Amino acid sequence: MKDYPLKQRTIGHVLADKAARLGDRTWLIHGADRYGYAQAHDLSNRYANGFRALGIAKGDHVAVMLPNCPEFIWTIWGLAKLGAVAVPLNTAARGELLRYFITQSDSVVAVVAAEWAPRVAEALTGEHKVRTFVALGNGAPLAGLGRPVADLAAFASASAEEPDRDAVLASDPQYIMYTSGTTGPSKGVISPHSQAHGVGRSLTQNFGYRPDDVLYTCLPLFHGNALWYSCYAALWADAALAISPRFTATGFWDEIRATGATQFNSLGAMTNILLRAPASPRDREHRVRQAMIVPLSPQTYREVSDRFGVQVTSLYAMTETFAVTMFTPDDPEAKGASAGRPRGLAELQIVSDEDEPLPIGQVGEICVRPLERGIVMSGYYKMAEATVRDTRDLWLHTGDRGWLDEQGYLFFVDRKKEAIRRRGENISAYEVEMLISRHPAVMEVAAVPVTSELSEDEVMVYVVCRDGHSITEEELVRFANRHMAHFMVPRFVRFIDALPKTPSEKIEKYKLKVWAEQNRQALWDREVVGLKLER
Repeated sequence: MKDYPLKQRTIGHVLADKAARLGDRTWLIHGADRYGYAQAHDLSNRYANGFRALGIAKGDHVAVMLPNCPEFIWTIWGLAKLGAVAVPLNTAARGELLRYFITQSDSVVAVVAAEWAPRVAEALTGEHKVRTFVALGNGAPLAGLGRPVADLAAFASASAEEPDRDAVLASDPQYIMYTSGTTGPSKGVISPHSQAHGVGRSLTQNFGYRPDDVLYTCLPLFHGNALWYSCYAALWADAALAISPRFTATGFWDEIRATGATQFNSLGAMTNILLRAPASPRDREHRVRQAMIVPLSPQTYREVSDRFGVQVTSLYAMTETFAVTMFTPDDPEAKGASAGRPRGLAELQIVSDEDEPLPIGQVGEICVRPLERGIVMSGYYKMAEATVRDTRDLWLHTGDRGWLDEQGYLFFVDRKKEAIRRRGENISAYEVEMLISRHPAVMEVAAVPVTSELSEDEVMVYVVCRDGHSITEEELVRFANRHMAHFMVPRFVRFIDALPKTPSEKIEKYKLKVWAEQNRQALWDREVVGLKLER
């Protein structure tokens, strides 16, 4: 692995060097298509010039709503070469939340795949700053918004002239990535160029990725897991990246074999689905040597390694940071319940609710202090108070709870912050509540996590109806499905007369969580009644 000094940790410098050194070596695998490093450099230059022709310049923000496809990578890297800021959007977002992402980020151009064009057109009513849309496929639904609609595919024929590498600094923002809010709206994490490269460098060094590796992901590229821990890790290892549109239990191993994958990342629910599939003589018929699984338990560690014959790794990270701790192939199996330990780039501290340091073994909030420049966020976009709050005392306060053992291994416990994690997605309880409260029959609502049978959480809402109004569980869920991303839609619903509250009128959500866990069989469950969601 070639290292790069901090000032060269931009995609312009890194990709130009790799194109010169590696040439036609495969960088990207997408179905039957293969793209070399030099081709990636060329296409991202062309996309940069395509955006420049639309008036995009350094500092401009561009919303990107694309599936896992080569065009996603050429788009974000083309923008990065101009010094523009890509705003990757969760492709499940719709309605008010989608509008919030585009308007709060001050995006002046929106790149949209045809399948989501109607959703964007519906969301962007009223004032917004988007002056041009760029469509991948049919952009006709966007034409009604009164803005020009360009063709993304045409960018591949733009000039291949390389933008000035030195005009973009490692400290310049490269992405604004939205992470779930806690007691407020989702926050836009400002990620500098150096952050993604720092992640790729750290994973390559500590997990031992090699130039002959193929890192496979079926997780969405708009999310940090696929973008940083697969895409940038492969880039830094001089390896290849294989992308798939989505995870399917029936097709996963066939894609692993077809792409020649040697490594993949998996979320808890995805791992459990793979393990629940009937054992097969082909379970070890693959080239995979490593699987990064988050979260990881000792049982999962053993089952995956024994059944599939792979090394299991893990980490603790968040959008605001990097791989803070890593569980590597060199760590003992006895630490398999942990998220690993810091690898020289971070200092960890566990603190009380009063921000006082806690001793070894005691549970508290996980706080992170970087030991190297440029490896954490620059702040939250247009949220100065939240930035100051979450980085107080020169520590980044994660809002997660955990504990450290005597060897420095981190054990994650739960989320102190009011967020729900479902199948790899951080869901803002606040946003679920805000959107459901728009229903005319709803007076109050509280969203809480309920433990999933697969892994992580499911979304549950407690609802208090207005006097003289009524609504069924199915009606409420269908309303939610029209106004929020499918992964946010509650699975469990319970109507109650009043929410439990403290004397200061704060909802006592812990009571709601406990009741739900203790009375799970009594809960109305959309999966049990067979209610299908629209995606």
